[in-house]
Parts: sequence; C-alpha cells; structure tokens
Amino acid sequence: MVALFLTFLLLLLYALWLLGPTGREAVVRIPRGATGAEVARILEEAGLLRSGHAFSAYLRFSGRAKRLVPGVYRLKGEGAFRLARALTGGVKPLSVTLTFPEGERAVDYARRLSQAGLDGEGFLRLVERPGALKPPYVEGRTLEGYLFPATYTFDLLATPEEVVRAMLRRFEAELTPPVQRLLEERGLSVHAWVTLASIVEKEAGSAEEMPYIAGVFLNRLERGMPLQADPTVAYALGKRLPELSREAGDFQVDSPYNTYRYGGLPPGPIANPGRKALLAVLNPVRQDERGRPYLYFFHAQGRLYLNVDFAGHLRDLARYRYASPSP
Repeated sequence: MVALFLTFLLLLLYALWLLGPTGREAVVRIPRGATGAEVARILEEAGLLRSGHAFSAYLRFSGRAKRLVPGVYRLKGEGAFRLARALTGGVKPLSVTLTFPEGERAVDYARRLSQAGLDGEGFLRLVERPGALKPPYVEGRTLEGYLFPATYTFDLLATPEEVVRAMLRRFEAELTPPVQRLLEERGLSVHAWVTLASIVEKEAGSAEEMPYIAGVFLNRLERGMPLQADPTVAYALGKRLPELSREAGDFQVDSPYNTYRYGGLPPGPIANPGRKALLAVLNPVRQDERGRPYLYFFHAQGRLYLNVDFAGHLRDLARYRYASPSP
C-alpha cells in the first residue's frame, strides 16, 4: 500500500514537473483554428513547455482547448496552468498600430504593412482585385483612393481582407448625410469626389491651399479645360512627382491618367486623400474678390499664386517662379 502511494506520488510529481515552469520566454504565433495539440506543439518547440502531450491533455480535460484565442503572444514559460489561462483570454495578443499618411498610394501602404510583419503583398493584390469586396460607389477597377488615411491598430494575425475592410469602413464614416447632400448639390458622384480630392491632396502644399486648388480644378472641368495636373502624370508613370521630366517626354505619355493629354477627370483616384482634401472639394474657393473664376495656379517661393486668365498666369510665372534669385 505504501509502495503504491509512493508510486502515485512520484507520478504526480513528475506530471507537475512536466507541466511546470521552464523559465524561458518567447514570442509565439497561434494560428486561427489551431487545435489544442497544435498549440501545445508550438509552445513546446518554443521552449515554454517540457511536454506538449501533457499540456494538450490538460487543455482537453479542462475544456480550455475550445476557448483558445488565436494571435501572436509574448509569453513566459511560467507553467502549463498560467499558459492555458493566458491563451484563453488572460492575455491580449500582440498588435501593431500603424499610421497611413494622406496622399500616399496603395503600394506605399502595402510597404508599411510588410514592414510591420503583416501581409502587404496580399493587401496590394486585394486592393487591385477586390472582387466582391468593392463597394458600389467605387467605379474604378481598384480600391485606390478609398483606403482612408488614418491610424489603425491591427492584430498581428490580421488578414489583408481585415485590413482593407477596416480602411473602407473608415472611409464610409466620411460619407455622412450632410456630405451626401453636398455631393448631390454639387452634382458629384462619390467616385468623382474622391478622384478630384486625390489630385488636390497631391497638388496642395498645405491644407489652407486645398479649397483654392479644388476651385481651380472645378472651374476648369466646368469649362471643358484640361486639368493639366502633374501628379496625374506621375501616377500614370509610377513615378514620384520630383522624378517627372519634360525632357524625357513624361508629359506626353499616352495614358488616361495624363490630364495634359486627356480632358476631364482621370479614371480613378491617384492617391488616398484625407478628410481635408475631401472637404475642400465640397467647399471650394472658386472666385476672387471681384467674382472672377480662378483658372490657373502655381507654387513659388513657398506660396500659392492664383490667376483668372492665362496672361496673368504667364506674367506671374515669369515674375515669381522663373525670376533669377537676388544676389
């Protein structure tokens, strides 16, 4: 009897040792749908457990195997019981907070996601071929322009679809009833609104300039004048704005995004505009103090110059942009 008791005691102590702390620390990835046995193997391989089999049995008999929360965790090998509690709601999975700036392209956002350990390539593929994920107001082929620039927090297991859905939901938060009424009053579709706002975003040097630039473009569209917006050419060529070269023939590229060659708006947004650019299109400044429509603008010496006619535009270009610097 004593021998049986001692044997039982030794087995119990051994089991407790198998389930006890290892003193190791590791970051582990628990996939969605992982079984208790698979989780136990992951923890054992990370050095957080002595026996994955013993831990798997404990999860099964305690009922915790059905309550495992997927995610990426930073855990300590403090014993099977604490690990089980941690993975069933006791510890939050690791997450990443990313800021996506206004005016960047989907490819830029994909790069940020990849650098954070998320699936940037999958995100870009989904943006370019959204399928059923594409909202009805998106008239173009891709979701470029509708990936609302903001700060997001994602679980490190976040899929490309979850990331895209979060950005689309944030964009739709901007489609308030007052905004929809303004769109109707202005005769703008959501697609035209976002497309123009993306050009304004790329052209403006500051938020204060945006309503004036939006006014110029709206006036030109109304009169059938080409937009002649450099950022659309850059987008057509996949270049950054400073990389454009007239000598290289960039502005002659035969693309519907080249607003020097083709009238009206390009087929879709050239970047992802923020709230200020979107609101500028809905609340533009279209006239000077004498009621004359602005039709031209350029930047020089850190400010925006506006003109109502081409002669004035050329005069100011010569005076401010092309003038020789003072000695």
